[in-house]
Amino acid sequence: MLLPRYSRVLLVFAATIILSACHSKKFTVKNGNSAPYSMVKPDKDIAEKYSIFMEVNRSEIQNGRLYSFIEEWYGTPYRFGGLDKNGIDCSGLASLLEQQVYGITIPRMTSKQVLVIKRKYEEELKEGDLVFFDFDGKQFSHVGVYLQNGYFVHASTRKGVMIARLHDNGIYKFFSRGGSVTDLTTSAQTE
Repeated sequence: MLLPRYSRVLLVFAATIILSACHSKKFTVKNGNSAPYSMVKPDKDIAEKYSIFMEVNRSEIQNGRLYSFIEEWYGTPYRFGGLDKNGIDCSGLASLLEQQVYGITIPRMTSKQVLVIKRKYEEELKEGDLVFFDFDGKQFSHVGVYLQNGYFVHASTRKGVMIARLHDNGIYKFFSRGGSVTDLTTSAQTE
């Protein structure tokens, strides 16, 4: 049975709206290593929220993918080995963030993630760089992702996914190193 012409047009129009609506909500789409990273402008409310939180001008919150990712995961509880909204650990969060925001695949374990960075001085850290900490006397036992103005996002064992200031008293003394992801061939081999 053939649909009348106006019914077919309506059906095509409805399908287009539904498919485009689903696509427009994905701010943290995986680009894959072959696709170039593209900056997406942040939602005005999200930019306002994180600019206040990190004490920067709203115009400095430019990476919509990053801050939408953080907004989506913020408060997710910590769970060792976790990789979903029921619980996630620090290296899982860093791995997912790098993949979904920047299209970069890094190893899943913190001990392997530290091997794929180009080390930087603290004052050289840029958004998306990894920051490592030595907790409980274990070298590189914790990882976060640097944001800006001394803030980073990580999965805290007590508070879950959160943003912290690198120079907070309780954490800075454990800061070990930071740097940008550079060696993707090593990361693929060490997974």
